[in-house]
Amino acid sequence: MKPYLQLFDFSKKINYRTEILAGLTVAMTMIPESLSFAILAGFPPLTGLYAAFIMGLVTAVLGGRPGLVSGGAGATVIVLIALMKTQGLEYVFAAVALAGLIQILVGLFKLGKFVRLVPQPVMFGFVNGLAVIIFMSQLEQFKTLINGRVEWLSGTPLYIMLALVLLTVAIVIILPKITKAIPASLVAIIVVFLVVLCFGIDTKLVRNIASVSGGFPPFHIPKVPFNLDMLKIILPYSLIMAGVGLTEGLLTLNLVDEITETRGNRNRESIAQGIANLLNGFFTGMGGCPMIAQTLVNLSAGARARLSGIIAALTILVIILVGAPVIDRVPMAALVGVMMMVAIGTFEWMSFKVINKMPKQDIMIGISVAVITVWLHNLALAVLIGVIISALVFAWQSSKRIRASEHIDTDGIKHYEIFGPLFFGSVANFNELFDVAGDPSMVTVDFKHSRVFDMSGIDALNKLTERYRSVNKKLMLKHLSHDCRHLLKNADEIIQVNIIEDPTYRIATER
Repeated sequence: MKPYLQLFDFSKKINYRTEILAGLTVAMTMIPESLSFAILAGFPPLTGLYAAFIMGLVTAVLGGRPGLVSGGAGATVIVLIALMKTQGLEYVFAAVALAGLIQILVGLFKLGKFVRLVPQPVMFGFVNGLAVIIFMSQLEQFKTLINGRVEWLSGTPLYIMLALVLLTVAIVIILPKITKAIPASLVAIIVVFLVVLCFGIDTKLVRNIASVSGGFPPFHIPKVPFNLDMLKIILPYSLIMAGVGLTEGLLTLNLVDEITETRGNRNRESIAQGIANLLNGFFTGMGGCPMIAQTLVNLSAGARARLSGIIAALTILVIILVGAPVIDRVPMAALVGVMMMVAIGTFEWMSFKVINKMPKQDIMIGISVAVITVWLHNLALAVLIGVIISALVFAWQSSKRIRASEHIDTDGIKHYEIFGPLFFGSVANFNELFDVAGDPSMVTVDFKHSRVFDMSGIDALNKLTERYRSVNKKLMLKHLSHDCRHLLKNADEIIQVNIIEDPTYRIATER
């Protein structure tokens, strides 16, 4: 019997020292990022730390693959910014909970496999658009409230902010070239923190935005009216958040699979993400998804088990409980610098190197997805549009590939051998391949090297047989797959069945 409830694989040896150190490192890199994303979206900073704790712990224990790290990620948070501005924080919690429920359903119905339908150009555009949004959003921290109006910093406050941001960026860039034993972002935050503290520099701190002092995540039912109108408001955001989270998560899972040469469980990961987000909604977390940067930090530190993710989550909880006075005094410039470097690291610079080798249509798709992502801040819609454009381009290209070779044998029978797919896009070209009036009385069409994909193709075959029948000529179809023969009208009269050679097409599944 398959052990469905088995959470840990105790048959594999665990390097506890490596796992614990990796978990501590991941926690130190996740804290500034979760804080920055929460502040960016206008949430209380604690919602970001709670999300990092809840997402990290639940997915580490229940998730579809060891080594994957989840937290309060920017990809999902950005989706909720508009809802926060128009409806407030309580609606955000409700939307996060509903998004979690949707993700659980996706996992239960085993729909995680459909992430394979996202083409690489779409992912390039998605990631690049996300990076631009993160970078541009940091510019908001260069603004201040003066006489009730939001204005750009100027004079000494601006120069101090710029200097501290540049110091942060310099440390994040230079330190990894010297040592990778300590996370560069953590060192940068500590250095900037000490500089501001020791020299008494007057600059914006985390406590100027909100306090991170808190206890264990409190149980909290979102204070929203439980009616249809509320559902109409949050459902679009929940669907987008769930889609973005699953897309980001399952693509990160694929990346970990490649690095570790193992295979994770997509549907289990979807359910774990859903449970974590459902808990976020009822324990005042901003929600999230797997985080690529932290996952890579975890793997590069040597972690291969679930323990590192658990240690990271528990470390964040300890910091929430006892480390708030320190976090409150962290300069915002340090978080801005870290987030700018996150944006630069997120951007797929490789896309510029391969752009001259990519087909023009792929370049167009990538740019379109990036523009939509930046313009609408709607990552799920951008990916969906990219997938649709990619599908239409593929259909157009495939429609031009159908062709036929023809010959007449010694018995006077004309044979058409079809190459390429027969579907809605290629039906017109398919019909032009046949010379009904000039063909002999017996014609054979061989589909050994072709495939009928949809009802448009099957309808084309029905109409073709009728065209030959109307001029008293007989048409025989060979090597059609079983599903096509089953759907064709009058199959017994027009199909030459060859059990040995007729192919059976199978669809790839999770198994």
